[in-house]
Amino acid sequence: MNLSNFDGVIYDMDGVLTDSEPLWKIAMEDVFKSVGCSLTKEDFQRTVGLRIDEVTAYWYQVSPWPDASPKDVENAIVQRMIELLTERATPLPGVVESLEFFASKGLKIGLATSSYQVLIDCILDTLQIRHFFQTVHSAEYELFGKPHPAVYLTAAKNLDLDPKRCLVIEDSLNGIISGKAARMTVFCVPEKTHHPEPKLILADAQFDDLIALVNSFQ
Repeated sequence: MNLSNFDGVIYDMDGVLTDSEPLWKIAMEDVFKSVGCSLTKEDFQRTVGLRIDEVTAYWYQVSPWPDASPKDVENAIVQRMIELLTERATPLPGVVESLEFFASKGLKIGLATSSYQVLIDCILDTLQIRHFFQTVHSAEYELFGKPHPAVYLTAAKNLDLDPKRCLVIEDSLNGIISGKAARMTVFCVPEKTHHPEPKLILADAQFDDLIALVNSFQ
């Protein structure tokens, strides 16, 4: 793939910029257990890539709990995530190098994630990488989260780019479907704690990490 095919690159956040997926599982397990819902980290594999309101709504249907609303549980998970991210978030291999590389080549850089704005702010500030992004967009502001393409289409619009000239960097199947539905090229760096997912082959290319992804353009 030639870099001249692209005018911009749009990153997913969780599992791409930082290894937050295990923290999501800790936060959800802690909070669901506190309301009497004994879900495990393996259960949460089923909702990777969804917005947290969609996650709590899903599990409330599957295994309802008695004394808290889905919104209460959602808020508690977000607060727990802020604590965990502030304590533990570090950039995944190649994050800073890839951002520097794409910026040096004159590409516009965006972020499009299912996570809420408060979590985006927490991660960007903790990792100290906010200055690389010309737009940062959360599916919180869309009617539908991933795998719907809206969050990527809005990010491209904010960057004033043709979606077909955008490269998406994703780690999950829902994210890949979202980027492809937006008519973008999607590169996948699979999140390491996921079970192997054969359907990730839907991506245009797969890489072990962002360093390998950048090297593919050298």
